[in-house]
Amino acid sequence: MVTIKHRNAMIRLADQVYEPAEDSYLLADTALELINDDMNVLEIGTGTGFVSAVLKANRNIRLVGTEISPLAASCAKSNGIDVIRTDMFTGLKARNQFDVVIFNPPYLPTSDDEKVPGWLNYAFDGGINGRKDIKPFMEQVRNYLKPDGMILLLVSSLTGIKEVMQEMEQYGFSPQTIARDKCSFEELVVIKAKRLNSI
Repeated sequence: MVTIKHRNAMIRLADQVYEPAEDSYLLADTALELINDDMNVLEIGTGTGFVSAVLKANRNIRLVGTEISPLAASCAKSNGIDVIRTDMFTGLKARNQFDVVIFNPPYLPTSDDEKVPGWLNYAFDGGINGRKDIKPFMEQVRNYLKPDGMILLLVSSLTGIKEVMQEMEQYGFSPQTIARDKCSFEELVVIKAKRLNSI
């Protein structure tokens, strides 16, 4: 079994599970700068558990992940992550309990003929505009965040960064870009968003 190491964390990889790439590293490093000991953290779509494993290796936090793919959920569990196998928030009770909710959604614009066979498609398929999972995430996340909690969302320039931030504003959040990384054909950004008290 292949393993990788990053920031004191050893992460096992698995077949048919998205292998951590530039987006994963950017999100993990950014989250590590913002997350402190004793926080309650939720990662949606944890995949291998890479981001969560990096956080757990460096912070004393309470963390849970969700994951739709049984293969990825099993991989994340092997990396020491408490995982609920479910679609986004479906298997969680709607309580405002998390200080931080992390999400690296499938953000690649994907047509029907570009879909990948099997469970791996869930890691890549962002729908026609790359934002198909952003709206359902934003519709629900408020029910799980503490009033002063924050979202850390990774998106690509292919997804439409401005459009994603506008959508976040529509759901009562104040977004700001806090990290970015230029890749060969895209720019990756981490958006931090906090709830607006008036909404």
